[in-house]
Amino acid sequence: MATVRRLPPAPQPQLYRFSAMDLATLCLYVAIAGFFAAAGDLVAPFLRQITPSPAAASYAVNLLFYASVGILALLAARKVVVRDLKVLATRPWFTLLMVPAAVIAMMILTAVVVAANGQVETSANQAGLQALMQQVPAWLMVPLLVVVGPFVEEYIFRHLLIGKLGRRVNVWICCALSVGLFAALHIVGQEAITVTALLPYLAMGATLVFVYMWTGRNVMFSYFVHASKNLLAVILVYAIPPEVFNQMQNVQA
Repeated sequence: MATVRRLPPAPQPQLYRFSAMDLATLCLYVAIAGFFAAAGDLVAPFLRQITPSPAAASYAVNLLFYASVGILALLAARKVVVRDLKVLATRPWFTLLMVPAAVIAMMILTAVVVAANGQVETSANQAGLQALMQQVPAWLMVPLLVVVGPFVEEYIFRHLLIGKLGRRVNVWICCALSVGLFAALHIVGQEAITVTALLPYLAMGATLVFVYMWTGRNVMFSYFVHASKNLLAVILVYAIPPEVFNQMQNVQA
């Protein structure tokens, strides 16, 4: 009986040394995120004056943020991206089968941890994205939520925090940091950080860390899983009529 084996690691230590481009990308990411977290309310009135609607302003800010960081991230990680895509190309069946399997596993894990907690709480980040998707067409949201956003987050939380930092710090500590910081990022802006709001993102982060490590630190595989999960979420939001979606949210609340 044939067995499914994980992708072999491609040891190239020179690809996991911190570079000046890594530092620039990380600094830009932290600077922009910190600026809007601290001064977002002050900037919002100005953005509303130069954009046709609050939704357009929110979309423009997110697109500018992820596009600027994403370009630097791609330049910084281009050699790793090429290497990882070549590895995946040697076993295309692996990618085609295991990416959807990982997304299903992520959804199951999320459902289990949320059910074990006994409560469902929608984070401010998730609620904001859902509201934005009800006002912005899908062809604009897909590049942001499916293409650029997941790549930036996989570069920061998997490639840098585990792949590169893991050469200097115990890799399992890096994995724990990756899961925790990834979850914390997605609930920034809430009045109170609660375990209930964290749980879905902890489950998602744990799954992405697992597939990243399991495939020999292949950041493109974890990116494909992340992007596929976001694509599924986008499809569901746009497939459900807004009035039905609002009723579902009210029932959950």
